[in-house]
Amino acid sequence: MMNSAEDLEILKVIEASLMERWPESQIDPSLERIAPLVDALGSPQLSFPTIHIGGTNGKTSTSRMIDALLTELDYRTGRFTSPHLESFLERISIKGSQISAAEFIATYNDIALYLELIDAKSAVPISYFEALTALAFVAFAEHPVDVGIIEVGMGGDWDATNVVQSAVSVLMPIGLDHTEFLGETIEEIARTKAGIIKPESHVVLAAQEPEVARILLEKVLEKSAIPYREGIEFALLNRNLAVGGQLLAIKGIYGEYSDIYLPLHGSHQAANAVIAIATVEAFAGVKLDEELVRSAFASVVSPGRLEILHRDPTVIIDAAHNPHGAKALAQTLSTEFDFESIFCVLGILSEKDGVGILKALEPVVDRIVVTQSESSRALPVAQLFKEAVAVFGQDRVFQENDLRSAITYAMEQATLINQVSDGVSAVVVTGSVVTAGSARVILRKIGTSNEAGAGK
Repeated sequence: MMNSAEDLEILKVIEASLMERWPESQIDPSLERIAPLVDALGSPQLSFPTIHIGGTNGKTSTSRMIDALLTELDYRTGRFTSPHLESFLERISIKGSQISAAEFIATYNDIALYLELIDAKSAVPISYFEALTALAFVAFAEHPVDVGIIEVGMGGDWDATNVVQSAVSVLMPIGLDHTEFLGETIEEIARTKAGIIKPESHVVLAAQEPEVARILLEKVLEKSAIPYREGIEFALLNRNLAVGGQLLAIKGIYGEYSDIYLPLHGSHQAANAVIAIATVEAFAGVKLDEELVRSAFASVVSPGRLEILHRDPTVIIDAAHNPHGAKALAQTLSTEFDFESIFCVLGILSEKDGVGILKALEPVVDRIVVTQSESSRALPVAQLFKEAVAVFGQDRVFQENDLRSAITYAMEQATLINQVSDGVSAVVVTGSVVTAGSARVILRKIGTSNEAGAGK
């Protein structure tokens, strides 16, 4: 459905109003506002069964895979993910497509008075994320959907999404991230994230560090939940590289699945696919039809995740925003691509572990161009340059003040090398979801201008 110009203008006003609320980057760990808000709205999140997905990395890609599988099985799905790459409408998806501007406006108008009502009763106003969460729940209830696929925003027990009563909880690999809110140790973070496990629910557990696995299983026991553990109840049996992706064999909870083509790169995406199958099996309670599984995975996309957006030179964007994600990116670049050299364009947010990200990328990146996104939370270029020089050395680090200049410079350098070399040099843009989203817009414009130039 095309969004009208009028609706897009109204949407800008609504987004500006939401952005003036308590921002996403400021966390007040509490359900004290979202709980009365959804109560006032009639608990829309309880009107459909829910799959609730937490953990540190891989949540959005896995949510998309679960959505594709359930859609292929003829469920009407509602998917809520965060953050977004380009438009905040991406966060709310119904039957596999992002919500239209008209639907978003209508749903916002339905809840606006309730937002004001809760604001008036609270010392802290409803946050941007809480408002979008409530809006998604209402949109899903009104459609209605058969199942909600809900990604945790941050943490677990106090996250705004944790007002659902999930039929299946999913815990992706847990690592150190957002330590200022979640805890300084991986054990503290695991306890917070385990807060999404509901009594007598099904719980799908990705492979975890031993100390994390222990904490999660303690919570499963405490809640009398039913666990399904990667490597025990389900597992990846085989993975082979294929053109444009990979071919998988998977042992599910209820049976095996062979010759599954996944058009995404990286062993981490294979792991996500395994979790997705186990989750849908746990939800449905049976083995899935193999042909339906093949069909669902063949159409999976994951924007901003090892996404090739330009050829000649090859430009890949990836939303890796912590050391765990950067390691997965580095591993995939070294094992699944045959680049002679890689220019990395890096822009990260100030609260992130910049040195950890740089150290993860250093073994596979030849030269790095540091920059910053338009986010108010972006780490200043000068600071990132210092950190990069400490890891990469002076000769391999360059800086550009804005993302477009950094991408243009890296593409020019890669092109020059490609003109005099038999190998292939590529550009990888990474460091945050904001950086990846902005890069998508920039590269689309570069592609359009190149086409216009070629047509002259």
